[in-house]
Amino acid sequence: MRLRRFIDIAVDSILKNKMRSMLTMLGIIIGVGAVMMMVAVGQGAKSQIRQSINGLGTNLIVVTPGASREGGVSRGAGTFNRLTVQDAEAIKRESLLLSGVSPVILAPTQAVGGKGNWRTMVRGVSTDYATIRDWNVSEGRLFDAEDLRGMRKVAVIGATVAKDLFPNQDPVGQNLRLRDVPFKIIGVLQSKGQTGMGNDQDDVILAPYTTVQTRLAGHQFIGQIVGSTPNPQDIPAAEQEVRGIMRERHKLAPYEADDFTVRDQTDIMQAAEGTTDVMTLLLAAIASISLLVGGIGIMNIMLVSVTERTREIGVRMAIGARGSDVLSQFLIESIVLSVIGGAFGVAVGFGGAEVIARLTGWSTAIAPAMVGLAMGFSATVGIFFGYYPARKAAQLNPIEALRYE
Repeated sequence: MRLRRFIDIAVDSILKNKMRSMLTMLGIIIGVGAVMMMVAVGQGAKSQIRQSINGLGTNLIVVTPGASREGGVSRGAGTFNRLTVQDAEAIKRESLLLSGVSPVILAPTQAVGGKGNWRTMVRGVSTDYATIRDWNVSEGRLFDAEDLRGMRKVAVIGATVAKDLFPNQDPVGQNLRLRDVPFKIIGVLQSKGQTGMGNDQDDVILAPYTTVQTRLAGHQFIGQIVGSTPNPQDIPAAEQEVRGIMRERHKLAPYEADDFTVRDQTDIMQAAEGTTDVMTLLLAAIASISLLVGGIGIMNIMLVSVTERTREIGVRMAIGARGSDVLSQFLIESIVLSVIGGAFGVAVGFGGAEVIARLTGWSTAIAPAMVGLAMGFSATVGIFFGYYPARKAAQLNPIEALRYE
């Protein structure tokens, strides 16, 4: 009952000075709203990164070339390539945890056909690649095992290539020249859009790796090997399994470092999200300065309130109120003031995040926990900045307070 009474007194005091109370809360409103908007943008960016990386494939594992060393200094990832098609075949044959494996042979080339030419990337892959990357065709079909074995010159093109070379036409069944080698288009991939880094996933041509290696690439080593597991829980064990198979294939001694790199979506996602988290924290820290300003404003107005109500405090103490009662009254008033400002700030944060999303096209997201955290932080600001004025009020001498003019 005492707590409820203190809250009622605090609300009455705030309502008696509406304009002053509103101006006092303004710093808290701006601070909470700004922090929530910055965090909403950061959380939205993380969500987009997850969607983009998940779009790369289902439970993806990627094997890439390792790093060469010169004078004991690493020259960087991918500078020492010993990956071969035989490595990919061995992983597919010996792995117990991977549901699909495909070599990836990259061959940038000029595609000529339809109404012009287009510079793009040809990827020589196996029949598992579409499943690994969660890719389907919107028209036609994907190539099959017979196309692989026969090294047939067939291709499945991305939506961007189809749009630029065959506008307002059906590309399926038409011919395409890649480095003067004629390929028949048998399918068009469903559009996947851009990655989080802005790369167009639809600007691609898929062909049997047997054909690409013999007709376009002309070299023994390949760019990467991709695989996928049936479920995310198998990824760590599958990585270890792939590492063991690769070390055995490359005849590496126990003391020798891997001459390849095995990564999964988690590594890629953590690296990308780490950058986003740092930027979100930086922006939130800058925005939280408004909360500090708002807290100082609350302290100032509470000090003014103590001065204005000195005689009232003296009367309360004269009729039996203890110092702890006076401290509780002013501290609760400070907390109520701050919490009300926090509630308005949350509303501003939601509205601001929606406006940012509409004006910029960015994704924004506010987790329910953020609302509770914002309100809790507002109450903490009220306690921290309201304690000194409340303590000053509680330490007043009743006789001197009654004499105060």
